[in-house]
Amino acid sequence: MIRYIRRAAALCLLLLVALLVNAARVQLFEAEELDANPANRRTTIARYDQPRGNILVGDRAVTGSKETGEQLSFERTYLHGPLYAPVTGYASQTYGTTLLENAEDGVLSGTDSLLAPLPFWNEFTRGRQPGGNVVTTIKESMQRAAYAGLSGRRGAVAALEPSTGRILALVSTPSYDPERLSGTGPAVTEAWTRLNAAKSLPMLNRAIRQTYPPGSTFKIVTAAAALDARVVKDPDAATDTPSPYVLPNTRTVLPDEARGCEKASLADAIRVSCNTVMAHLGVEVGLEGMAETAGHFGFNEKGLRIPSGVARSNFDTDMSEDQLALSSIGQFNTTATPLQMAMVAAAVANGGDLRYPYLVDRVTAADGDTVQQQGSRSLDRAMSPSTAVQLQRMMVDVVENGTGSNAAIDGVTVGGKTGTAQHGVDNSGLPYAWFISWAQAPDSGRPAVAVAVVVEDAAADRGDISGGGSAAPIARAVMEAALEE
Repeated sequence: MIRYIRRAAALCLLLLVALLVNAARVQLFEAEELDANPANRRTTIARYDQPRGNILVGDRAVTGSKETGEQLSFERTYLHGPLYAPVTGYASQTYGTTLLENAEDGVLSGTDSLLAPLPFWNEFTRGRQPGGNVVTTIKESMQRAAYAGLSGRRGAVAALEPSTGRILALVSTPSYDPERLSGTGPAVTEAWTRLNAAKSLPMLNRAIRQTYPPGSTFKIVTAAAALDARVVKDPDAATDTPSPYVLPNTRTVLPDEARGCEKASLADAIRVSCNTVMAHLGVEVGLEGMAETAGHFGFNEKGLRIPSGVARSNFDTDMSEDQLALSSIGQFNTTATPLQMAMVAAAVANGGDLRYPYLVDRVTAADGDTVQQQGSRSLDRAMSPSTAVQLQRMMVDVVENGTGSNAAIDGVTVGGKTGTAQHGVDNSGLPYAWFISWAQAPDSGRPAVAVAVVVEDAAADRGDISGGGSAAPIARAVMEAALEE
């Protein structure tokens, strides 16, 4: 009898060991896979069982949470949703997260180790803290000025503080209300379907995720390359450029819409925006020099994050001379985000030092204590300081005596560059109107802001009037708001 009891006991012990081994396998080795299984609702339920942390503009939260009384206990809310959608993105129980809601999801949901009381605390306990807060660099007055200026037209505005890289405004229109995507059910599905079917693409963040041909605003990059390469030693001296200009190795004639471009100096070519002079200078600098300078400004940068991912702005590194000529005036395959072109203006305003753009000023715990502070850092040296000084003077001349007069602000030093980008089959589409600029108050030792504006649906009779007429007033309003801060 004792022998049978021992055998039964051994069998029970073996079964217990097997049970413990299986539990260890599930908890230690398969936990992540099971957590990620779409059939596992426990993770989703746990994710929404406490309020989400907030995204702040200044000291004011532009997000919130409300109780639903359902299994997913808390749902995201937004204050002035369309105004800040290009900054916040959405946090949806159905469709996930985008932009800051995605990039800072660990902080906002309370799972980030920054919020834990001890190192590895969350990993050890498999728990989470109350959601933390993300304080942005956005200035409300500037955001509103940009949003009002676009007036719902397709376009975008990006504004930077040149000396730090802080993003002060980031607007894309037409916009949408992310709160309509927050929850679950037929209304959310209907809103999602309608937004994705809209021809105006309201959920597209045009400021950082859409690239456009930059048109004549890219001439600032070409001018920097020509000056740094010593192709142009005196920006006020006449060049040997004919008008019109025959593209190298072709019979294609590149005309000028502005007057006085025959053998115009670099300074005059920037002021009235001569295509011929800038295309010729790009060819004289050469592909290697142009590509190198464009790279210093941020073009072809693949991993730019603010912390949301930014679309890559492009300048081809393999092309013929005629293609290089067109690329040097912001056409052919040259493309840029509005944020990229704000970086171009900021680099000029900041003496050639291009600062890394960033959108998050600091991260705080739920009680308001700062757990991470973002600092300014250099991205690249876009040009020499002496070249930057010369370009500053030329951009000021554009506003005071050239195509950018609509951006002028009394008593303030404003530099700018208008531009129009042709697009569509045989350039049949309405041109994109561009304006890039920077402003410095008379009592300040450094520029307050650099701005880039693009308006997609701007009708124009000639190139740079479009940028000066459609986009420059928006930039002026944003710069005025910055100067008042």
